Amino acid sequence: MDDSTDQVPAEPSHHRGDEQQMIDRLWDFSDPAASEERFREAADDDEHPAHVRAVMTTQLARALGIQGRFAEAIDVLDGVVAAGIPSDDSERDVAEVRARVDIERGRILAASDRRPDSVPVLTRAVREAALAGSPFLVLDALHMLALNDEGHEEEWAAEGFDVLAGSRDPRVLRWGVALHNNLGWTMHDSGRAEAALAEFQQAVEAADLYGTAEQQHVARWSIARCLRTLGRTDEALDLQRELARARPDDPYVQSELAALTAEEPTIEA
Repeated sequence: MDDSTDQVPAEPSHHRGDEQQMIDRLWDFSDPAASEERFREAADDDEHPAHVRAVMTTQLARALGIQGRFAEAIDVLDGVVAAGIPSDDSERDVAEVRARVDIERGRILAASDRRPDSVPVLTRAVREAALAGSPFLVLDALHMLALNDEGHEEEWAAEGFDVLAGSRDPRVLRWGVALHNNLGWTMHDSGRAEAALAEFQQAVEAADLYGTAEQQHVARWSIARCLRTLGRTDEALDLQRELARARPDDPYVQSELAALTAEEPTIEA
């Protein structure tokens, strides 16, 4: 495993929390086209410092990638690099932008069926994020590696848990939801359902403490799905019915209800 996360990170930049709050505010993952327009506007806004505009441009690329416009997204990231990473604040901020460029490039490579190509890019992103003093970005890169570096998923997740253990920031700790949930699916899909259930339960705990409503819902769905694998169908059915009361139109919940009542084939994870 890469030892880049063992580096002593710099102190976080004073504006990094504000940037992430802005990113969170502009993102609507259910509507990436609208998010694209918001990030394009923010990236073009001369009232923002060059560093902030570069960060918003990386999120513009992410929005394009989610829409399947992979070539456009890569061109946008290449444009950030070609323009020169702005260094109007500090070397830490240069490293942050480099980390964000590599994280989004890695996401795009993974989404476009080039998962092996994403691994060295995301590994470099971990190193840059550590140099930037950003546990948030370190965890973003690590969680992507845990999804895409086949055969090393648990090692990358373990590195992520080590980073989480050193943080008290709720926005950083939210990464625990994704790390536990994704590790749970790695275990589930490799036939270790009991171990997977423990990870899904920890994902629920993290989601309830730090996550969004969507994360809380998905984490509980994962538990119910794992319970079905374990043959604990009564418990699974109770939980899926509870989820259906909250979100009656969720097709994944409805498919699981059908599977548990032997009505329809399920949507498999």
